[in-house]
Amino acid sequence: MKNKVFFFIIIALLMVSPSSSFSKEPVHVDVLFMNHGPLQPTLKKLHTLFPNYKDKVAASWYDFDSKEGIDFKTKMGITKHVPMIIWVDGQSELLVNNRKIKFSGFPTGSGPSFFQGKWKVEDLADLLDQLTKNR
Repeated sequence: MKNKVFFFIIIALLMVSPSSSFSKEPVHVDVLFMNHGPLQPTLKKLHTLFPNYKDKVAASWYDFDSKEGIDFKTKMGITKHVPMIIWVDGQSELLVNNRKIKFSGFPTGSGPSFFQGKWKVEDLADLLDQLTKNR
């Protein structure tokens, strides 16, 4: 009887283990952006960053002035003029390296100073590293 129970437990673990390790959803990143000249260097960096995570990150892009972008802005409750907002798994303000960061506006040091946020592309990379570590 003990052998049957042990055998059943082993079979159950083998069946559950692969499905739990492969079933994790990718980190979902939504980028709402204004497709204007000053933001192009940042957009280029993001287009280079996301593929580094292969299937662990799924990025969606929404041009602020497109039909999809307007619909997305409405869905997310955005009513102000902002060059870019990035949501990671539905949140635009997250804890990165023990610092609360809102991924909004231009990254620090780029674009007009009055539209700069207090974040860097490296902060987003650190967050994605943290979130994809075990996926």
